[in-house]
Amino acid sequence: MRQRLITGLIAGGGFLGICLWGGLEYHALVVMMALIGFYEFVRMIGLPAFGGTAVIGYAGVLYAVFPWSLLQLTNPLGMMGFFWLLMLLFFVVTVVSKNDIPIGQIALMFLGTVYIGLGFAYLAATRSTPDGHGLFWTILMLAAIWSSDAGAYFTGRRFGKTKLWPAISPNKTVEGAVGGVLLAVIVAALFALFSGGLLPVGRALLLGGSAAVVGQMGDLIQSAYKRVYGIKDSGTLLPGHGGILDRCDSWIAVFPFVHILGLLPMY
Repeated sequence: MRQRLITGLIAGGGFLGICLWGGLEYHALVVMMALIGFYEFVRMIGLPAFGGTAVIGYAGVLYAVFPWSLLQLTNPLGMMGFFWLLMLLFFVVTVVSKNDIPIGQIALMFLGTVYIGLGFAYLAATRSTPDGHGLFWTILMLAAIWSSDAGAYFTGRRFGKTKLWPAISPNKTVEGAVGGVLLAVIVAALFALFSGGLLPVGRALLLGGSAAVVGQMGDLIQSAYKRVYGIKDSGTLLPGHGGILDRCDSWIAVFPFVHILGLLPMY
């Protein structure tokens, strides 16, 4: 716990500091996190970290998270068009290799590219939103996610009796999950009260609930595929926390969710 706390303070403080700074520096950090996350994913599923299909995946993640708008560039393909062409390229690899690279492998690579690439792309995009309040929205969502984690942990330890999903994550409880949702909603509501009218309370409650529920699902998703591959952590970059994917599993589920469903009132 001591190591986990020290790592969390250093890594979390560094991330928040660069987030406050914003601009290309913040976006570059998110790009680096995305590429490391994809590296962890490739290693986790037992494939060469820099093999042919992995290189295509790295390129896909980089394209997805590239700071097009900050550099005043137009994404030439659009995100949907790009991922369709990427999928086609992966299929071509299977055909050209005469099934030496089977469809199961390219399917996993494509899934990882979309999952990680879009997850971090939306994390980066939130900081540079058109309404000029990107820092507020980013800190709001991170605070809701972190408070959900804390609420679930401490409520689960104190009151947890009913297992939430023991086959996937044996330590999580229903009581902890509920505590996480409640604390995230309270924190989001406090953001609304001090937002000067920027964030309506009703929308804040929706965002807090979404951050908690989807964030906990992102955590369970990470636990599910780690259990399939028989590993405890996706990496060792953050002592006491594991890897980038272990630390950001909720983020890369929540940020796309609130954007795609239009829950952030920022446009």
